Amino acid sequence: MKKIILAQLKKIVARTKWESDEVVIVALRGMPILWFVIAGIYGAILSVPMSPSLLTPLQKILLVVVILSVTLVLAKVATGFINLYARRAEGVLPSTSIFANLAKLLVFVIGILIILQSLGISITPILTALGVGGLAVALALQDTLSNLFSGLHILASRQVKPGDYVKLDTGEEGYVTDITWRNTTITALPNNRIIVPNSKLASAVITNYHPPAKEMGLLVQVGVSYGSDLAKVEKVTIEVAKEVMREVQGGVPEFEPFIRYHTFADSSINFTMILRAREFVDQYLVKHEFIKRLHERYKDEGVEIPFPIRTVYMRKGET
Repeated sequence: MKKIILAQLKKIVARTKWESDEVVIVALRGMPILWFVIAGIYGAILSVPMSPSLLTPLQKILLVVVILSVTLVLAKVATGFINLYARRAEGVLPSTSIFANLAKLLVFVIGILIILQSLGISITPILTALGVGGLAVALALQDTLSNLFSGLHILASRQVKPGDYVKLDTGEEGYVTDITWRNTTITALPNNRIIVPNSKLASAVITNYHPPAKEMGLLVQVGVSYGSDLAKVEKVTIEVAKEVMREVQGGVPEFEPFIRYHTFADSSINFTMILRAREFVDQYLVKHEFIKRLHERYKDEGVEIPFPIRTVYMRKGET
């Protein structure tokens, strides 16, 4: 029966373009058979003569199981809808576990209150006790609540979201992979995980390399000898840079690279080569290929990259 129902529902889902019905199907998985079993047991206890002292507890147990199962389904549906909305409204609601966990917690709290009310237990004194004890709980969970609200603040400000490459003022850097109710997970380039409490992240100085765009400028410092033809150096260097932009993965082909001379150094005339990479991690390969190809081209063109030189004058007669 379970397979027949789910098969029919999947056929209906396949004929529609509405993604939300898939969320409901996933949430219902495993539940129809449970509900049929409960219905069968309930029908059996009604048809079998038994004393009220036994019938009433059995009915309450079945009611609790039904409410718990419905609560579980609603929690899955709420989580699924939040994740679905996060995927559709990218940039408005980041896809993080903090919203899903809060929704799940809210659904379970409501489910528990409904169970207590169904069992004849008044929830008014419980709510009153929770209100009175709220201050004590808040003081006891001060750090936890601080991290929770800091996480919500980080997401609401949209300054940092999953997928961004960030660097903290303490030196840690990597991709933000998740923001939970307690901490933020950052995956560094060596594939190590950095766990940062939300309260620490909210008060840290952060460099975010993705917004407003993932593309970033890449500066490479180069020096040539004083005897170099600077016009030729500029022409050759830009040709190599354009080649790197076109051929190297992570380069931006439509970008026009350029150089700026800036320093008469001790043994060289220094300039900055301005390139562009699609995102932060692409800069390493782009810089690697540019330096390698530029070195080869300078050798072919006779452009000298000087060693550091210091001239010492000795006067006769000095000791």
